[in-house]
Amino acid sequence: MTSARSGGACWRGPGGGSWRIRRSRGTSLSTSDLVNKIAFRKFYRADHAGLAAAIAGMDASGPLSPSPTSAAPLPAATPVFCSDWRLPVRDYREYASLVAMMNTTAPDLPHLLPLHMAAACLGAPTANPQHRLEVRGAPPILLSNALHDPATGYPWAVSVARQLGRGGVLLTYEGHGHGSVTSGPCMEDAVDGYLTDLAVPPRGSGCPAVPS
Repeated sequence: MTSARSGGACWRGPGGGSWRIRRSRGTSLSTSDLVNKIAFRKFYRADHAGLAAAIAGMDASGPLSPSPTSAAPLPAATPVFCSDWRLPVRDYREYASLVAMMNTTAPDLPHLLPLHMAAACLGAPTANPQHRLEVRGAPPILLSNALHDPATGYPWAVSVARQLGRGGVLLTYEGHGHGSVTSGPCMEDAVDGYLTDLAVPPRGSGCPAVPS
């Protein structure tokens, strides 16, 4: 996939609209940039139609020479991420094996940002690494998660609910995207009820997906 050349945009979309990336005019994007700056962001918003339009726009654009991966700074949240996640990689051979596994598992999404973060956090202090939960004396806890969340996978939420035991209830949004609290009236009403009255829905509750 390559970028077109108009007004500093990466490529021009249908009707003359354009998708903008902070790159110089007429500069193509690397595979990593396309995956992390376009596709993954669309998955966050569950904007599948937008992703399809973006891919169609790139496919119809004029060819440019390949681009190296951008040397943009790491996200501002990197220190927080590294403080919360211990992701040891012993050497380059192990790192390369992780890259190969990701490419085999998801060949259309190479070089995903989480793998970049594993490399970025090497040698960084981990103040609060992953561990089993120890919750005592807390009020009922409501968890919410989309069934198809590209960032915080649904099995993670299921694991947290199991560790909370009787103290936690998982409310499932049966749709896509990252962040489910505002995903339709069903989710909003349940979360509002919890925040105002500590009311939790019955175990196994879910809310239908809202068309995007």
